[in-house]
Amino acid sequence: MKILVTGTAGFIGFHLANKLLEQGVEVVGIDNINNYYSTELKYARLAEAGISGEAENWHKKVVSTKNPAYSFVRMNLEDREQIDQLFETEKFDMVCNLAAQAGVRYSIENPRAYIDSNIVGFINILEACRHNNIQHLVYASSSSVYGNSAKMPLSVDDAVDNPVSLYAATKKSNELMAHTYSHLFGIPTTGLRFFTVYGPWGRPDMAYFSFTKNILAGDAIKIFNHGDLYRDFTYIDDIVEGITKILNAPPQSSSFPSSQEGCPEGGVVAPYKVHNIGNSSPVKLLDFIETIEKALGQEAVKEYHDMQPGDVYKTYADVSALENDFGYSPDTPLAEGIGEFVKWYKSYFK
Repeated sequence: MKILVTGTAGFIGFHLANKLLEQGVEVVGIDNINNYYSTELKYARLAEAGISGEAENWHKKVVSTKNPAYSFVRMNLEDREQIDQLFETEKFDMVCNLAAQAGVRYSIENPRAYIDSNIVGFINILEACRHNNIQHLVYASSSSVYGNSAKMPLSVDDAVDNPVSLYAATKKSNELMAHTYSHLFGIPTTGLRFFTVYGPWGRPDMAYFSFTKNILAGDAIKIFNHGDLYRDFTYIDDIVEGITKILNAPPQSSSFPSSQEGCPEGGVVAPYKVHNIGNSSPVKLLDFIETIEKALGQEAVKEYHDMQPGDVYKTYADVSALENDFGYSPDTPLAEGIGEFVKWYKSYFK
């Protein structure tokens, strides 16, 4: 089995590639190593996986010194010619597309980056899957597609027509594009709506990372909506476990109802699925901060602010479909997960 994992210099992609390699899978990783956050951290993730400094060279295949079953190529998803050539050369069995321009607030400042990576890049992946007999495409969506829904827990059956950020809009677009390709070309696709992933080697733009940094430095941490926010924090190992189970089980064709006059009975048929992947246990932001304080043995200097544009009040995943289909049951307690992150943070930043 050979799997393409896009975004392997990123947080989830790095951990997923390592897990797949442990399972004996051959992995090719790609990433453009953009500067949305520290490229030093991205290169450090690659180095941890045995990918040398040559990774900075564009379009050069670099084989891991730790595991010859892992290789890496630096490229952009939106580079159609390079993506097509990669698929044609490598003959992948499956694809896990985790590469994307991330971040809710950054999409307000730099919207075009999201269209380039998340829309143009994704259509290039879909087209390459179409022409290269890919058995299963798993791709990252996001819990942000739910917007400011008052209904809890959030279910994949809920309407997601009111995004509050361009980032969310691009992720919903990915789901629609994937459904179209599943229907038209029979490509099995599964979208994963991630809920606030945290853990070692995490993203510096995430709140838990900046909280830890500021608390250790004695600087104030910014707490939005005066701490009255809830997130379904999910530990990275639980996320990766879910992805690996899903990868090995491509969806079968299902009927999606249509109200269009003249549409065949049963509606549109496609081997398509979307799953929530989260902890299914929302935590209040102030309680989350207290958990970090305990792990650090240090109290935070708190600075309270109003709600930020593009933020949502609460995320809470209904993961019953994953539980039923895959026996998925995230079980890492928050205190344990934060403890592992703090241990890594102190070691990495010395």
